[in-house]
Amino acid sequence: MHTAMNAAQYPFGKIHYFFRKADHAQWHRMQSKRHILRSQLGFIDRSLSRPKACQGCAHYHGVAYGYTRENRTTLVCGFHPYGWQTSDVCPDWCEAR
Repeated sequence: MHTAMNAAQYPFGKIHYFFRKADHAQWHRMQSKRHILRSQLGFIDRSLSRPKACQGCAHYHGVAYGYTRENRTTLVCGFHPYGWQTSDVCPDWCEAR
């Protein structure tokens, strides 16, 4: 009886559901494409080079994280996220194999 009442109350309910489902799938595809494009912005920028203290180090990571160029931060390594800040040799330096 409850199903019959729903069908009488909302005659286009099933069609409305399918349109909403298709609309959500399209929205989700667009969000996925935007996420991919945002994550790729500025990653080809080769002007930033490896810091001198990190050259040849096995711990160097050097991947930039963030969605916009203004918010992007490069993670240099796990020991020193912003890189070794002094001019002497990094104490955690390890030769890359």
